[in-house]
Amino acid sequence: MSSSSNSHIADPRRRRLLLGLAGLPLAAGAAGDPTQGLQRRGQGRFTRFGLLIYEATLWSGASPEEPPLALRLDYRRSIAGRAIARASVDEMRRLGADEASLSRWGAQMAALFPDVPAGDAILGVYQPGRAEFLFNGRWLGVIDDAEFARRFFAIWLDPRTSAPVLRAALLGAGA
Repeated sequence: MSSSSNSHIADPRRRRLLLGLAGLPLAAGAAGDPTQGLQRRGQGRFTRFGLLIYEATLWSGASPEEPPLALRLDYRRSIAGRAIARASVDEMRRLGADEASLSRWGAQMAALFPDVPAGDAILGVYQPGRAEFLFNGRWLGVIDDAEFARRFFAIWLDPRTSAPVLRAALLGAGA
């Protein structure tokens, strides 16, 4: 290579761009499966009035009640995204969340959650300080709010959940 060829690689901006592009395949692979590195804890069913609404699976790190964790809901009935948001707000309210936060979170969830046909899945990923969501493996978005993340996953994991049998199944036999 001539010295003029090397000079364009020495440009700090160009070098950062090239290094960033070189790392893309690794970053894409790391982000491909949000449950990678987590342990599958348990699985259970959520029913209402005898109808199966969804099947849930929980993955976690060291503790099944603290981030990082992932909760996948495989829907067995078609449900509107707004209905999912409304039910989530109702459960967080029952567990003690304040109305101002619920109003903000309800709007965020209604904008984020799609209508879910039977057979499709939403995966919620609880990271410290945030909740990330995927729909059938495709990125939906993030709610970057630690209190929201804690309250949202408490719907299933708090001892006061309205679905204690599902909670026990998710946490596994040793919980």
